[in-house]
This record gives sequence, C-alpha cells and structure tokens, in this order.
Amino acid sequence: MATVRLENITKRFGDLTALDDITLNVEDEEFFVLLGQTGAGKTTTLRCIAGLDQPEEGSIYLDDTSVNNKTPAERDVAFVFQSHILYPHLTVYENMAFPLHPRKLSAEEIDRRVKDIAQMLHIEHLLMRKPSQLSGGETQRVGLGRAMVRRPQVFLMDEPISNLDAKLRTEMRAEIRWRQREMGTTTFYVTHDQVEAMSMADRIAVMDEGKILQLGTPFDIYNHPENLFVAGFIGNPSMNCIPCDILRNDGVLHINLSNGDSKDNSFAIQDDSITTIVGELNSDRQLIFGVHPEDVVVTHQSVSNSFKAEVYSVEPLGADTIVEITLGTDETGSHTILKSVTSPDFEAGIGDFLYVSFVSERVHLFDKVTEKSLMT
Repeated sequence: MATVRLENITKRFGDLTALDDITLNVEDEEFFVLLGQTGAGKTTTLRCIAGLDQPEEGSIYLDDTSVNNKTPAERDVAFVFQSHILYPHLTVYENMAFPLHPRKLSAEEIDRRVKDIAQMLHIEHLLMRKPSQLSGGETQRVGLGRAMVRRPQVFLMDEPISNLDAKLRTEMRAEIRWRQREMGTTTFYVTHDQVEAMSMADRIAVMDEGKILQLGTPFDIYNHPENLFVAGFIGNPSMNCIPCDILRNDGVLHINLSNGDSKDNSFAIQDDSITTIVGELNSDRQLIFGVHPEDVVVTHQSVSNSFKAEVYSVEPLGADTIVEITLGTDETGSHTILKSVTSPDFEAGIGDFLYVSFVSERVHLFDKVTEKSLMT
C-alpha cells in the first residue's frame, strides 16, 4: 500500500482559495478522515491527491514519490464518490469487473477478484442483478466493491454513505472500517458528520475554509480542542461554549457565566492547572468557558460549588436525557443555554430549578478574540 504526504498544498479557483497551505502526512494502512462543513476544502483535497485537480503550489507524494506530474491513472488510487453511479445496462458482476479490463488481467483473475470482494461484502447473491434491482445499501456495497477489486494503493472516499438512512449508515460505517482493516489500504475518508469521523478514524483533520484547524486522534480532538471551531463542531451535543468573567472572591478565583456584574451563575475554580492559567491572565481578557454536556452535573439538591438555574427544556432520547438550563438572557433577549446529558430516568420539567456544577478537571477556557484554547 502507500503513505501519502501533502506539502504546502494551495489550490485556487479564481479569487477563491479552496486549499490554503495544507500539509499532511498519512501513514501506510491508516484510516484518515477529513472532517468539515460544506466548502471546507475536503473534496478538493481528495481531487488533488487523485490528480483530478492540480494545485498551484505544493507537492503530493505517494511513498515518497512525487505524483504532481502523474495522470490520475498513473497514481493508482481509487475514488469512491458520494453517489455510486453504476452502469445500468451491466450486471453487478460486470460493473465490478469493469475497472479490471484495462489492466489486461486474465478472465480467471478477474473472476477471482470479483467473487472474492463480493464475498467479503456479502453481495455474492447480487452478482447477476442489474442496478435497478438493488436497494440503496446494496448499491453502496457494489460501488465500494468496484473500487476494492482494483487493489489500489490508496482509497479516496467522498461521503460515500451520506445518502443512506440513519440505520444503514451505522451499518455501513462498521462495514467500511472492517473491510479497510482487512485489506490494509491507506484510506482518505471525507465527511461532514462528526459521529462518522469519531467512530471510524485513526486520525482526523478538522478543516474550515481551506485550512486544517486541528489534527489528531478522535480522543485528542474531542478532549483537547485547540480552538472554538473544533470545540463547537465535535460532539453530539457539541460542547457548551459560553462567555464568562473571572471573579476574585477572598483570594479564590471564580468563573462567572452570567452577563454583566451578576454573580448568580458563578463557581470556584478547583482544578490547579486552570487556576494557574487564569491567575496569569490580564483582568480584561475576554474569555469563553467550554464544557461538554456530559460534564455538566444537574441535581435537585444543592451540592458543593454549584449554582441554581432554571430548566429551559427537557429532551428524553431513550439512552439518555438532555436537560437545557437557561443562564439568563443576553442584550438581544436570547437565552444563554447550558446543555447537560443526564441519565434516562432523570426527572425534570420546564420551569423547574436545578443545581448546576461541573467536572472541574474537564472544563476548558478559550480566548474570545483569537478563539484559541488556553489549555494547550
């Protein structure tokens, strides 16, 4: 298989910079996910690797060999698109065998490859069907199989399961990841779905406006976001990010989540590392407090270092319940909401008052101006 290296890749379309000085190193057999919103530059990255687009600046290497001047056919990569377009007049077998014919393989070798991949993807019973006779999930498997029979150095997958319903997407996530491990093919996988990225990736590159904002394992991306964009993009529900002030009360540092001078939503900083960081900040530094909903603790009785707040909404989801707490309204009259993930049997109603506290070592602070984390 292959390692993939991108060095200072810049791609422009007229006045639009689609990729802005992108540098990546992807290891052999790695499942690497590009995560971001529409227009972030994910698909353009794949197209540059495939040779479908040429960058204005930078170099692309497969196994330390520059491929900038190689055609797509010479790069030995397989591109799996969002919509799997199968030839309607060909059977599943013929569709899967189609990319092997230009390689001048024997009929026996083509037959063996097609049937091996069909068995791997559990579609051997579909080989004689036409595309019009396939379900959405079957079509996805055939499209994936057509790419897999080639045994490329690199798979490039552009949101290949985004058109499926939720249940089938979950099944196909596991299927794709399992088959990739079996084959050991280096894989670039593009998605806007952070659950998909977190559940499938060895590493993730979070992209926005043509730039990589953070690169790391799913664990690192989730637990140590380097900026507000990543903090707000990763997690379901995503991290609570709320403007805050630092108060000093009898020598103890407090974080206040209320607007203005109100201290109704303040709590003491109990984590030593955060105390050290906050103690070194200028008093006029504008800050954003961040905490994952599962690290927000709500109780009916007062607990140490908690404050009282009103329930804004309750969302029972079966496996857990999301309780939204209002911390008051801002200057526009909009509620400042704090989300907490609780157990499925937690009982609360809109308008109830609960006590709110946090897992102290799991909170984050960001600079409001630079949007960068102060915890890294």
